[in-house]
Amino acid sequence: MDGWQHEGMTQVWAHRGASAHAPENTIPAFELALDQGADGFELDVQLTRDDQVVVIHDETLERTTDGHGRVADHSLDDLVRLDASSGRAGFAGVRIPALGDVFALVRGTRATVNVELKNSVVAYPRLEERVLDVIAGHAMTGRVIVSSFNHDSLRRLAVLDSEVRLGVLYEQRLWKPWDYARRLGAHALHPSVALTRRTVVERAHEAGLGVHVWTVDAPRDIERMAALGVEAVVTNRPALARAVLG
Repeated sequence: MDGWQHEGMTQVWAHRGASAHAPENTIPAFELALDQGADGFELDVQLTRDDQVVVIHDETLERTTDGHGRVADHSLDDLVRLDASSGRAGFAGVRIPALGDVFALVRGTRATVNVELKNSVVAYPRLEERVLDVIAGHAMTGRVIVSSFNHDSLRRLAVLDSEVRLGVLYEQRLWKPWDYARRLGAHALHPSVALTRRTVVERAHEAGLGVHVWTVDAPRDIERMAALGVEAVVTNRPALARAVLG
């Protein structure tokens, strides 16, 4: 199994785009992240009623849009009519993007896209297949890592496509997470910053795994993660992280 380790400096991945300064999981947030020097970004995906992959964090629409109800109960056409600005000034009318829209944005860049499957609350039985379809359709296999807190989903992805890179998301302690990730067929650990210690990073690297840590916003934590040698920090503030890392 090939690892997902980057040579050189710790990379900056923008959490839901540059979400400290633009509406999360929208094209303006991803554009701003790239403008601020991010090496890539993390986003969240769910399935619409008509089986389309859309970029949104919550299973319901109320927090980030002017819509109501569950994402799963709406068609793509319904969703792209909504205002996804979260009421933020200067962003009125921004839309929920489809995953393919984001891939089109980064096609001419070298950005990495961390696609998180939001399938721990709503099962979305075909989410894995549909995400793989979009990745393949945009020739993004080598630029994407797929992560989830639903580890059964990661196991399924490993069976469906041996080429796709997988990251094990976790926020509770795991026993020897580097061994666990290898058994799942994953390529990287995605621990919370609170769980990231030198032993975890060293053992992950010995196992050929990358380490991508979330959500790292404080300068002291960014510095600490870089000193540990993690491959990427996932942050709401990519410009700050880039300034700290140099």
